[in-house]
Amino acid sequence: MEQNKIKRLKDEKQFFEIVKTISEESVFSQTEQYIQHGVTTVYQHSLAVAYYSCWLAEHFHIQVQKKEMIRGALLHDYFLYDWHDKCGRHFHGFTHPGCALRNASRDFRLTLREKDIIKKHMFPLTPIPPVYREGLLVCIADKVCSTYETFHRRRLRWMLYHLKWNY
Repeated sequence: MEQNKIKRLKDEKQFFEIVKTISEESVFSQTEQYIQHGVTTVYQHSLAVAYYSCWLAEHFHIQVQKKEMIRGALLHDYFLYDWHDKCGRHFHGFTHPGCALRNASRDFRLTLREKDIIKKHMFPLTPIPPVYREGLLVCIADKVCSTYETFHRRRLRWMLYHLKWNY
């Protein structure tokens, strides 16, 4: 993908500062050990979902609590296990939001909005929709990123090569 076609955030500095804080204050970096979809790790997937959630808000001029949305998106899949193992993970799609919320609540002081994002990001697979617009944006970004990762079976290359993860 060419550099000029990449949809970038207006304020990437804030985005990367939040990623850095989350990484430093938790075991978030452990998510690099687990594959999410295709060859994309949970870490890469979470970064992409957080970034695209912000991009959607900017692009459609949707007022959001950006810091809370980024934190919730980064932690939405903070379940810290390999869901491909055959060790009772048959219902991962239904159960991992609760596991991610427990882990995130253990490691962070979460707001109600952040909890809602994490708990309800699998809607409609989980029956209750997000209450906040931030949760809806994360839910949409998660579906888009997951679909891309699953069907293209490759990383979101623009994230790795063009954004210069220099935090």
